[in-house]
Amino acid sequence: MDTELVPLDESWSTALVVVAHPDDMEFGGAAAIARWTGQGKRITYCMVTSGEAGIDGMQPDEARPLRESEQIASAHAVGVDDVVFLGFPDGVLEYALPLRRAIAAEIRRRRPDVVITMNFREEFPGGVINQADHVAVGRAVVDAVRDAGNRWVFADQLDPDAGGLEPWGGVRGVWAVASPRATHAVDVTDTFDAGVASLRAHAAYLDGLGWDDFDPAAFLAGMTRPAGERFGTGHATEFEVLRMGWDD
Repeated sequence: MDTELVPLDESWSTALVVVAHPDDMEFGGAAAIARWTGQGKRITYCMVTSGEAGIDGMQPDEARPLRESEQIASAHAVGVDDVVFLGFPDGVLEYALPLRRAIAAEIRRRRPDVVITMNFREEFPGGVINQADHVAVGRAVVDAVRDAGNRWVFADQLDPDAGGLEPWGGVRGVWAVASPRATHAVDVTDTFDAGVASLRAHAAYLDGLGWDDFDPAAFLAGMTRPAGERFGTGHATEFEVLRMGWDD
């Protein structure tokens, strides 16, 4: 039996979204981003890869700039103007120190209140197996949040010649969208259409998937309407919430 969803704490000002690929947030979380930018919150998107291995009929060097441009347009559709690409190779990400280091640097640079990522559990709700890049990035995000607050971890980043990135221990929580362990939600009834527009902006990628008669609105509603029923709204986006401390 489904349990009741708890409202997310929205008393924050800045967030850093860290996901593996362009389109990751759009497959479930973009309507929530639109809600928050509409509240005046400042949100940065950080793409670990450029999704260059995501279109079967297109060479990665050709796909990379196309997918980056689609992601930038997609972010604009939900009020995000700051999009960063870390340039890691798509499809073969590994949970390892280079990935943690790069994400920790972005956390120190952006100094967010909240870090948002993609589901990194073994499966999605309903039992569909997750993708390896999502798992690697999500695990690295959780650890990089702690790394970012410890001046003796990746201490070279503090060097003025390396950017002079001071430690940042101000992240209040890590939120994972589309997780089978979701316990919290936000009402996205008013921003559902913006989330759909954000997904539609990935036109070349969606076309490359070869999904016959794929309807972004119907797909997203298949997640947000059931969540809304549990949450008492028309549409809702669910999140797994990982707390950073015992008192959070």
